[in-house]
Amino acid sequence: MTIPLNRRTFCLSAGATTVGSLSLAASPVFTGRSANEKIVLAVMGLNRGRALANRIVKFPNVSIKYVCDVDSKRADSCANSLQSSSQSPKPLADFRHALDDKDVDALVCAAPNHWHAPATILACAAGKHVYVEKPCCHNPHEGELMVQAARKHNRAVQMGAQRRSGPGTQKAMQELREGAIGKIDLARSWYGNGRGSIGKGKPADVPSNLNYELWQGPAPRVAYFDNRIHYNWHWFWHWGNGELGNNGVHTLDLCRWGLGVEFPTRVTSSGGRYRYIDDQQTPDTHAVCYEFAGGKQMTWEGTSCHRRQLGFVHFYGSKGMMELDSSGTYRILDEKNKLIREEKSPSRGDDAHLTNFFAAIRNDKPLELNAEIAKGYKSTLLCHLGNIAHRTGRTLNCSTKDGHILGDNKAMSHWKRDYEKNWEPVL
Repeated sequence: MTIPLNRRTFCLSAGATTVGSLSLAASPVFTGRSANEKIVLAVMGLNRGRALANRIVKFPNVSIKYVCDVDSKRADSCANSLQSSSQSPKPLADFRHALDDKDVDALVCAAPNHWHAPATILACAAGKHVYVEKPCCHNPHEGELMVQAARKHNRAVQMGAQRRSGPGTQKAMQELREGAIGKIDLARSWYGNGRGSIGKGKPADVPSNLNYELWQGPAPRVAYFDNRIHYNWHWFWHWGNGELGNNGVHTLDLCRWGLGVEFPTRVTSSGGRYRYIDDQQTPDTHAVCYEFAGGKQMTWEGTSCHRRQLGFVHFYGSKGMMELDSSGTYRILDEKNKLIREEKSPSRGDDAHLTNFFAAIRNDKPLELNAEIAKGYKSTLLCHLGNIAHRTGRTLNCSTKDGHILGDNKAMSHWKRDYEKNWEPVL
């Protein structure tokens, strides 16, 4: 079915619309604004989005006009909770109504992973800037489209890699660039948690407060089960990217930044589901190795069911090593493992990351973002490549130009997902 190119018609449609059709419309000219001019936001996805909203309301000259969630209870609860902070947001089930509002300047997207790219592309086409949570996309193809959409519509698109704005992390990276530990050839990273089993789900009636059709959005339709929403979708390939995409993206982003690399030459993976026999599809024990041109390597080790880990991110160089923790505090050690010094960090950068986003909007400089979408996509791609290597059981050889997998059609078949009819994002 062909839908007329009209933003209001698009927003009022329940789902039988082409998700990318808005991108054909011209975006408003991006002219920036004064420091005293209010920035108006819509927040989408009110688990992580609610935490972001609670931070955003503390900023001067920033207003939340809409809080959007397919679960009416969550939308209403968030809207009510923000009333005490002199905000009066309207709860919405369908975020596309907010895109139709000319007063809205930006979308904060903290919805499930399968919505990150489609929502961002729609928002850019509607003339909105976007703060999108990690991982920025469900699959590599979508990430490439996000970068193109940001460029086509001249929008500021920031991925939620908050440590890129953390003062301690920025100082650590500067020290690495200045040769504090010499020539760096290896970065190692870890993530551990104590997650339990999600059990065996059963088909169930959709709760009356949940718009499951809209929750699925771009993903092909499947029956509702009682153990997937609102969090366990992370562990199903249909919507999520496992622990590697959920948390590994943070440390791999720092590894890539510190090593000064972009696309790998080779990716290998090992691991699986070892702890519980349940419905989860993604590995609970996962080790991934990435090799880069110029003799550089990074590794990630994730253990969803064991909290014990060796550190957060470590860099190894010709003159010693650096240990970087999740807050941005770092320690530099010499070749004999003797502590040279420790630098404490005041914060990991959550508020500074939002400040950076708002500054890019005000200053009419969409590329001056600490985690601009091109950077965010390159780091997210590492997660996708690690998952593809795991799912295929193959070593991936990749192009240093764009990260595409070379000589392996089976592996490249995971580059893009299948979409529900008329929901595929396009430019």
